[in-house]
Amino acid sequence: MFKKLIGECVGSFSLVFFGCGSTALTSGYFRPDMALVCQAVAFGLAATTLVYVLRPVCAAHFNPAITVGFAVANRFAVRDLVPTISAQVAGAIAGAWLLYIVASGRPDVSPDLIAFGANGYGAHSPARYQLHAALIVEALTTFVFVLVNLSVASGRHARFNGAVLIGLSLTLCSLLAIPVTNASLNPARSTGAALVVGGWALDQLWLFWAAPLAGGVLAGLIHPMFQRGATSKSEPLTRVGRIDGTLDKRLL
Repeated sequence: MFKKLIGECVGSFSLVFFGCGSTALTSGYFRPDMALVCQAVAFGLAATTLVYVLRPVCAAHFNPAITVGFAVANRFAVRDLVPTISAQVAGAIAGAWLLYIVASGRPDVSPDLIAFGANGYGAHSPARYQLHAALIVEALTTFVFVLVNLSVASGRHARFNGAVLIGLSLTLCSLLAIPVTNASLNPARSTGAALVVGGWALDQLWLFWAAPLAGGVLAGLIHPMFQRGATSKSEPLTRVGRIDGTLDKRLL
């Protein structure tokens, strides 16, 4: 269990450092539209790499919404929820603070003026989207992202292909959500950035726990229905029995 917690912590740390760092450390170098694409691609590439490298060690969620979604779908032990989510949040906080230390080494920009990828709505939304829009986008994009993770984990995808699917889905969801909220989809990632920025980011942090967790729970409830439907269509059985301790299936 200790090795799994270390894997989740390292993964969350790296996801925040590389994902949020793609904009925090390049502030002023790219046009706003290019910065949006760079941040989405950075998160996607980071997720692809980390899932591929760390999946043999841990569940490779790096995200409380994914972990909760897996638990709701009976794919993750409920007793491991609290330690796993704690490890994810701790890693994200460490990544955000290390990013702050690195950003403070730039002489012409105060790190206090950099948002560090913090998530917000209203006046703190990149495009000034209000609370209801932020709630819908965060819940919907997290639902899609968690559903992809569940599908990859339950399918027969090759290890690399599964990591690529997860990375691409995070990139797609981030491209939609960045103009609205700066794309959370991950309560741990939002917590790390909010603790560094403080003030308004901490005041609005509740949304970036509530909406992603709601999306994760919904994905966890719906995914088993998809699986049962796919199984019933692809594997019709005329008889299921046990012969010498093995399962005998005769297909139509």
